[in-house]
Amino acid sequence: MNFILPIIQIIISVLLVGAILLQQRGSGLGGIFGGGGESYHTKRGFEKILFTSTIILATLFLLSTFVALLIK
Repeated sequence: MNFILPIIQIIISVLLVGAILLQQRGSGLGGIFGGGGESYHTKRGFEKILFTSTIILATLFLLSTFVALLIK
């Protein structure tokens, strides 16, 4: 188990980085200063799947990290 968990974490982290990089870019911090004039829209299709998979991958990475801490 000690050698499998780091491999699982590496795979999840690579998938998580890929999912984050594939998402559309938002306004960033421009909305804080009143610069964001675009309208909000609902996520559909691939964008929704990507958003949901990002949340799932982040949760799995967090859980695998806690398991690694408990094992050591």
